[in-house]
Amino acid sequence: MAPQRFHEQFDQIQRSMPDVALALGPDDSAEFIYEKGVVLARDGEEARVVEDTVREHFTAATGLSGDQVRRAGPRTNRSGITRIQVGDPSHGGPRADRAVANALRAMRAPEGRAGRRLVSRNHVVSIAVNSCPGDEPVPAPLAGGVNPAPAPAAYNGATAVNVLVVDNGLTHDHSLVPLLAHVQGDLHGIETDPLGNLLQYVGHGTFIAGVLAAVAPNTNITVRSTLNDAGAILESDFGDALFAAVDAGGWPDIISLSAGTSNGSTDGLLGLDAFMQELRSQRTLLVAAAGNNASATPFWPAAYATLPGYEESVLSVGALRTDGEHGACFSNHGSWVNAYAPGERLTSTLTGFDVPVPYVYQHSTYDACRFNFTYLCTCQHPQHVGVLSGTGTPDKVIFDGYAHWSGTSFATPAAAGMVAAHMTTHPEKDPRAARQQLIAANTEYAEVRGANVVALIPPTWHPGPAVQQ
Repeated sequence: MAPQRFHEQFDQIQRSMPDVALALGPDDSAEFIYEKGVVLARDGEEARVVEDTVREHFTAATGLSGDQVRRAGPRTNRSGITRIQVGDPSHGGPRADRAVANALRAMRAPEGRAGRRLVSRNHVVSIAVNSCPGDEPVPAPLAGGVNPAPAPAAYNGATAVNVLVVDNGLTHDHSLVPLLAHVQGDLHGIETDPLGNLLQYVGHGTFIAGVLAAVAPNTNITVRSTLNDAGAILESDFGDALFAAVDAGGWPDIISLSAGTSNGSTDGLLGLDAFMQELRSQRTLLVAAAGNNASATPFWPAAYATLPGYEESVLSVGALRTDGEHGACFSNHGSWVNAYAPGERLTSTLTGFDVPVPYVYQHSTYDACRFNFTYLCTCQHPQHVGVLSGTGTPDKVIFDGYAHWSGTSFATPAAAGMVAAHMTTHPEKDPRAARQQLIAANTEYAEVRGANVVALIPPTWHPGPAVQQ
């Protein structure tokens, strides 16, 4: 039986949120993960209208008392979102969730009259980028260095660009790496299981910091531990978490965000509305990953890049394969993706710089590309058996510093680094102006799904062959 990576990751995220009942949605297409029996609405009168509508449909669908529809959590928060719980998802969950679906449909007419979204499911936002990583990290020889290689520019604290990485923190030994001399932030916390094996996604933030520092050495990089061990957070909490991340040190020049979700809509995430409006009023540039589902469905917050009013404040980034000439098999794509950067088998910092750390693979590779590409992609190579697939003895490797890793998660800091490097080189203090100038002056293009797209190629990145099978 072929691996079922999306479902394996769903189970992994559910284990990381034991007190939250999750489901795949919106139907068999399983485009996103959401919290069962919960809807989100804006605080105030809109929340009251949504609550009344949901209560009406819940009573009709279940015959139960309408007092089982209630507001959960604080009445107000900085994101301006009210979380409305419908019954008990663990008891009669299917009927309660059906009532939610009926209420969502019933709100379409009021939403049409209001001209904006009034209600939403409570989606799960994940650093695995909608639950499916491009691949898992592979040990890289210490002698090989990083790819992209460190740019020759010098660090200057007076002109350094401030970059905030919203992720899962830094590994304990990151300070041992000269490349990360100007990286600070939160430590990840627990890094290994009781047997001493590295937990899945530990090192994600450290890897991103290494890519950024290599492409743009003249940066002050702060990595926040905003997301849980599985790299997931509920939409209802995500906006407040982003506010907390920027409040800790002030709005930076650039935010590098390798997390998101689709939601079946074309107008963004309700839980991020307040944060995105605040972002628009700042000078900060949000550089966001396009996602790893090989899909053209808008992926948020990256897809804000093409919404009216956000075009200058967001840069959405897809991933190129190792040759830099075509899109990686896993990369999301579409008109809402502004640019693509190398994102397949990059080499960067992970962990094991002080003491080597073992890692047991969680996913098994496939016999053929799960997205039907014909080159030797990360779906197939290097081959290994993973724990979650339950098909054999899982493979174990040892990390002693660097790793190869793939995903739009890592194309994103490569692009963010290019914007930061442009700010230093020209010089340009406005990151949004630097974004525009960088793309306007770009001479590199790649082919993604038959379209010519902007390719942001770091000067020190070394392409490799994309081997056809």
